[in-house]
Amino acid sequence: MGKATEKEYLATLTKISKAITSDLYLEDILKLIVNLTANVMQAKICSLWLLDKETQELKIRATQAMSRDYLKERALKVGEGIVGSVARDREAVVIPDVSRDKRYKEKKLAKKEGLVSMISVPMMVKDEVIGVINVYTVKPYKFTRSDIDLLSAVTNQAAVAIENTELMVKTRVIQEELETRKKVEKAKGILMREQGLSEDEAYRLIRKSSMNKRISMKEVAEAIMLSYEIRK
Repeated sequence: MGKATEKEYLATLTKISKAITSDLYLEDILKLIVNLTANVMQAKICSLWLLDKETQELKIRATQAMSRDYLKERALKVGEGIVGSVARDREAVVIPDVSRDKRYKEKKLAKKEGLVSMISVPMMVKDEVIGVINVYTVKPYKFTRSDIDLLSAVTNQAAVAIENTELMVKTRVIQEELETRKKVEKAKGILMREQGLSEDEAYRLIRKSSMNKRISMKEVAEAIMLSYEIRK
């Protein structure tokens, strides 16, 4: 593994910064982050684990590795293994040789992939851990304090990109839900006036039509509103 220059790190930070304000979906953001990080660190594998706040489990969500074994779905509790320890302690961990470290759980996989040295860094947003990034080399490598600091800068920038993307998705979902409610309310009003239905009866009719036709309640509401406008 070659020594990345500060210029290369800054270029990586810039690319991730641009992703923060982009319209990319979360999966695309994650792929971008692992590819950029692997390139700048000249690493064999870079893997990204995200924390599920409800279950307190870390799950592998992205890697540029090609091996099917490495890509299999795995989950670790906070405090479990190296990834879990990094998430719990909020501190980077450097391992000179994963095959000799008792905390490392995937020794067979590491041997098959030819992995040797490892650095695991928490992804932080406002002092809160949202995930962990692991970087592996295929030759013994001594990670320096400079490596840790610069990689931490990359991962924290990446964390902001992920948090921002998830917030955008949640915002879109909320907006769509509000829009659906407004349209269903209008459609209910039309049915109540035109067919003499109660509010509950109008709602049940819209829901039944949605289920029978296998379309969303929003689409049913829009059809009722359109029909009403045409008749007017």
